[in-house]
Amino acid sequence: MSSQDLDQARRAGRALDAANFFLADVRDGLGPYLAVYLLTEQHWNEARIGLVMSIATIAGIVAQTPAGALVDGTRAKRLVMVAAAILVTLASLSLPFFPSLLPVIISQGIAQAAAVVFPPAIAAVSLGIFGHAAFTRRIGRNETFNHAGNAVAAGIAGLSAYWFGPTVVFYLLGAMAIASLVSILAIPERAIDHDLARGLHHARINGAPEQPSGLSVLLTCRPLLIFAVCVVLFHLSNAAMLPLVGQKLALQDKNIGTSLMSACIVAAQVVMVPFAMLVGARADRWGQKRFFLAALLILPIRGALYTLSDNPFWLVGVQLLDGVGAGIFGAIFPVIVADLMRNTGRFNVAQGAVITAQSIGAALSTTLAGLVVVGAGYSAAFITLGAVAAIGAVICLLALPETRQRDDGDPRPRGKTAAPASAIAAE
Repeated sequence: MSSQDLDQARRAGRALDAANFFLADVRDGLGPYLAVYLLTEQHWNEARIGLVMSIATIAGIVAQTPAGALVDGTRAKRLVMVAAAILVTLASLSLPFFPSLLPVIISQGIAQAAAVVFPPAIAAVSLGIFGHAAFTRRIGRNETFNHAGNAVAAGIAGLSAYWFGPTVVFYLLGAMAIASLVSILAIPERAIDHDLARGLHHARINGAPEQPSGLSVLLTCRPLLIFAVCVVLFHLSNAAMLPLVGQKLALQDKNIGTSLMSACIVAAQVVMVPFAMLVGARADRWGQKRFFLAALLILPIRGALYTLSDNPFWLVGVQLLDGVGAGIFGAIFPVIVADLMRNTGRFNVAQGAVITAQSIGAALSTTLAGLVVVGAGYSAAFITLGAVAAIGAVICLLALPETRQRDDGDPRPRGKTAAPASAIAAE
């Protein structure tokens, strides 16, 4: 590879760093702040909040697999991410102007449907630039900058909300959206090998383009199906935990509810950074299943600890465990899917399909938690969510094989853009 190509790969890597940092706040829209805002400013009850969040997540479920297919098929991946960022931002910023039930459902549905583009698109661009040999390390780096961006945004939101109120998160989202658009467009288009980005690693060997496998591979790959089940249970357990903590904090003191929520997010995101780095550095050596199993096992522990005290400092401290589980999961997820779909050309559709399963778990999580809270209280809800993750851990331990590819060769095509591992190491 020429020095010009290496420089291009390094520029692409730096632009990806920035895109992951600024998209951290954009890709989730209002995220857990939505529950706090609706509870404290609009005076909604927990069941109504859970309903809105679940309906919005269902919109993401419908869009997820088509989004993966779009990322696989398009050669305008940067523009797809730009369009998604604009839609998420505009939909979220409309909330203070249209705070009744139906407009909130519509706006959050649009935001959720658009946001599903980001995970497969970022992973595809990363694979298309750096190839499989450096992919695990690159994903670890992506997640590191993503968590750092979340921590910075949450810190700013927490400090600003203390002085100016919960609506400050809307202004922060707008600023991060502008920065994310600039970062995405800074990724050199020529640096992306679009065949490699969809998992066709041998596309240009022997001069003949390789065709993608049929979509039936999504249903015939048994490890992928088992992984999808475990992912559903992970998010059925995990998705509602932080919103429930935010509601508990807001009920104690609504004036600092958003600030305490930000403290929870910052605490978790700071912990996620080293764990994402650990996955990037060690998953190929230690085995991907071990990391995924650890992420599942953290959730029952976290759920049980939440029930021991309502003290704000305790709740924020327990939230550090979210950083362990989510930090591992976010980094290991695309790596497992990439290895399972190697040479099929269906990497991004598979991501979309498994994230669809993930979204089903998340949608049911908030509804389940809201109903349990109304019927039996917050402690019962946390124990219920933890038990779900324990079931997932058993399935992972007994049924999911190790997904790591054990060969040391890099099956990347000999095209102009696939960057060697040294390129990412030099970033």
